[in-house]
Order: sequence, then C-alpha cells, then structure tokens
Amino acid sequence: MDKQELGAFLRSRRERLRPQDVGLPSGPRRRTPGLRREEVAVLAHISTEYYVRLEQGRAPRPSGEVLAGIGGALRLTDAESDHLHVLAGTAPSRTGLHRRDVRPSILTLLERLPQTAAFVTSAAFEVLAWNNLAAALMQDFAALAPRDRNLARRAFLGSADETLYGVSDAAEFRHHVVMRLRATLARYPTDPAVTGLVDDLRDASPEFARLWQRHDVQAAPMLTKTFRHPAVGEITVDCDSLTLADRDQHLVLYSAPPGSRDAEALAFLSALGAGCRSL
Repeated sequence: MDKQELGAFLRSRRERLRPQDVGLPSGPRRRTPGLRREEVAVLAHISTEYYVRLEQGRAPRPSGEVLAGIGGALRLTDAESDHLHVLAGTAPSRTGLHRRDVRPSILTLLERLPQTAAFVTSAAFEVLAWNNLAAALMQDFAALAPRDRNLARRAFLGSADETLYGVSDAAEFRHHVVMRLRATLARYPTDPAVTGLVDDLRDASPEFARLWQRHDVQAAPMLTKTFRHPAVGEITVDCDSLTLADRDQHLVLYSAPPGSRDAEALAFLSALGAGCRSL
C-alpha cells in the first residue's frame, strides 16, 4: 500500500469535483476548490476522521467496501477505481520487473503486416519490436541504443530537432504517456527501470512534473494521427492499440483506408523500411 500516493490521488480527485456534480447544493463561495473532506466522507458512508487520515497517508489499509464507497463518492471511472485499488494494496500488483521479451508469434505477426506500421511497446514505453513500415514512418529504431528507443523520453526530453515524428497530437500523447506511466509505476513499484524513468522525467521536464501532479490515470483513445514525414509530407493514419495482457505490452497499429492517398504514401514508405527487429 502506497499511503502517500493514495492520499494524493484522493485529494486530486476531490478537488476536481463541484458540489453540484454529486447532487449537493453549491452553498456560499468556497475558499478551496472541490468538495470538502467531510462531504466525501458522508457520501462514502465513512467517518470524516478516517477519510482525512487517508488523504494524509496515516490511515490503515481500507477495505474493498470502503474503497467502493469512496470511488462512488468521487465519481471515479472504472480505470480510476482500478488504480485506487492498486494504490491501496487490494488489487494484485507486479512487484518484479516489467517484461521486455516479445512473444515470437507477435514478431511473426509484425512481418505479416506490410501495409500497416506496427510496433510493440513495453509498459514503460520502450519500443521493443517493429516492422519495416514503422521504421520508415517513424525512424530506424535499430540505429538507436535501447535507452533511446523510449517514446516517453523522446516526448519529454528530446531536443528541438527530435520532435515526435511531426505528429499532430504531440500534447495529447504526452498527457497519455503520463497517465500510463502512473499506472505502470503502481504495478511495478520496485522496478528500477520504471522508477528511474519517472524520476528522470520529473526532474528534467517541467511539463511532465506538472502533468504528474494531476494524478490522471485514464486516457482518451487516440483514433487518428497525422505524421509530417520528410519524404511524403502529411500522412493521416488510423490508430489501434491492442493490449498484450500476458506481458503487459501494447501492439500499436497505424493503417490507412485502402485506395486513399495516405495508403499510397504508406505503400511508398514500406519500400524504405529497415526490417523487423527486437531487443
């Protein structure tokens, strides 16, 4: 149970709610944002003292029933509720290292998708494997050191010349990175690769540090993305991300409707690919 993270998460969610969001009268002007602690306690059917101690990181582990009541009081989404249980220690967490080995069947699948840019990322945004078209559309990951294949590092710590491949939704992607990394850290609290990455980003990127303080854990799906490629100009692709649950990895797919100009641009880039490789 991470008491400090649990308290910070509860506080961030409470401060975002308005009385009218939970069916309470707004009343006189408030000096602090969000609901009062006693209001959350009443809605969750627990004592105010216990809820205050939870936010302060001083309470013993709450039961599943208490967490359900708090989740309902704070109007948590399913993803936020799952994250709350992980922080409270009432959901299974992975205390080892996140996996970087990609299943052979997934590597074979990458090779069978010549018209789709496909790659696999770890729970910490490391690009683990990719196909020809992903290399041509984004970059030749084989030419990079493993540490430099991390999309989170590139998003927040890349130089001005190392933009996120000219994508149209760079700001949204950075927010998505922060949300996923927070959930990853909760699952792998002792993995030095995960904790070191988060520490590096918090220390070196004010934007990451600001977004990290929001305690968001659920990202809106990115359905399309536009790349500005030096060889073919703008390419708009459909985005699909499939969870590989057994290894806590993601298979990311970028494709375009058959016969479209974007599909033709991808077909041209496919001839420039660098081959499918894995760490």
